[in-house]
Amino acid sequence: MVSSQQPSTQFLTLEESAKVDAALLSSPEKFLTRLTISSLRLLKHIAQEYDVAVENLTAQQIIDWFEKDGKIRREQGVEAAYLKW
Repeated sequence: MVSSQQPSTQFLTLEESAKVDAALLSSPEKFLTRLTISSLRLLKHIAQEYDVAVENLTAQQIIDWFEKDGKIRREQGVEAAYLKW
């Protein structure tokens, strides 16, 4: 299992962000598009940790993963957690 995020990991690349900006979408639609792309990356990471396909992830596994990452953040600091916020 991978437990830490590489410093270069991004949830949305500059190229993807530029493509979203160029799309004929409203501001709320652009926000949702960015969120969806980022969420897909995060779901792929979570699925990899559970060694399952993304489509086989359960809501409980996602909740458990967020709880685990939050616990790591609280106990070890932001840099030890996968999500850096």
